[in-house]
Amino acid sequence: MMKVGMVGVGCISGIYLKNFAETFKEVQLVAVCDLIRERAENAQKKYNIPKLYDTMEELFADPEIDIVLNLTRPYQHFDVSKGALLAGKHVYCEKPLGITLAEGEELVKLAEEKGLWLGGAPDTFMGAGIQTARKLIDSGLIGEFAGGRLAMAGHGMETWHPDPDFYYQPGGGPLFDMGPYYITALINLIGGVRKVYGYGHISYKERLITAEPHVGEIIKVNTPTHIESILTMDNGKSVSLLTSFDIWRSRQTNIEIYGTKGTLFVPDPNTFGGDVVFFNGETKQEEHYPLVFDYHENSRLLGLADMAKAIETGRKGRTTWHQTLHVLEIMDAVLNSAKTGEPVEIKSHFEREEPMNPLLPHGVL
Repeated sequence: MMKVGMVGVGCISGIYLKNFAETFKEVQLVAVCDLIRERAENAQKKYNIPKLYDTMEELFADPEIDIVLNLTRPYQHFDVSKGALLAGKHVYCEKPLGITLAEGEELVKLAEEKGLWLGGAPDTFMGAGIQTARKLIDSGLIGEFAGGRLAMAGHGMETWHPDPDFYYQPGGGPLFDMGPYYITALINLIGGVRKVYGYGHISYKERLITAEPHVGEIIKVNTPTHIESILTMDNGKSVSLLTSFDIWRSRQTNIEIYGTKGTLFVPDPNTFGGDVVFFNGETKQEEHYPLVFDYHENSRLLGLADMAKAIETGRKGRTTWHQTLHVLEIMDAVLNSAKTGEPVEIKSHFEREEPMNPLLPHGVL
């Protein structure tokens, strides 16, 4: 059993802690650390975690820890992951891998030099919804792939998030916050991306926080909050991607995959389950397909558990840097294209790993 040290005990940590305790028993959480010590203390007490460290450096120095789980804010991902790799630890990082392609490439180089695994979120593509959609596409249900539309349209985080400022700074914004879910799902459904074209702007230069504890404070927006892009896939077909914090309501969200035989409506890639629906172009009827894989519920930690098992057994992992770096490069390229007005070629290459095995017991990878 591989042992894990968690750095960062913020909002996203709750579901990880729950799934350590209840679902994924093949990995063990042995230590926590947070800049706000009270958060780490609360987690330690609630989940009976053996160790609490005041600094991440102390956690990195613990010889019992095999993998560092990096749940810090996006702009902190690079420093935390780099420190863990330098200390000889495998790393699993929440999305994104870094806030620039240069950060991601440096981490990958370091991991390879040290012979360490570098994996990361999102792992929602491993859930029942996306895996079922992939199986249907691979079976030929949609016919020949003709294109797609990915859309995440909302109006920001300041109405509900307790600390929303970082969503509006470099490394945040709708593309880097939500884009990883959509792009990761897309490349696992269809394959890699080879070229992008992007456009983006800021619709609201300031945001008023209406959620506790910062009610009434003003956020200065310093990153694009409405971004449209065209992604050219390795197969030569194109997919459009919208990510926006500037839209009050949209009737077109989530993922649509277009084929010569019909349209596949893919569940929200920020979830593990959802409805998989195919509009049959011949019958002009909607067909609802049952989910034929495990993990319908919120199963964050699934990707880390898969990586740990891959390290132990020597098989390929499904959430390695080959995926997270490709996604980071795509997002970085979209923003660069938006600045220059020119398309950007993608250097990295992505190959899909094996689909999930629906016959394994729940929680076993």
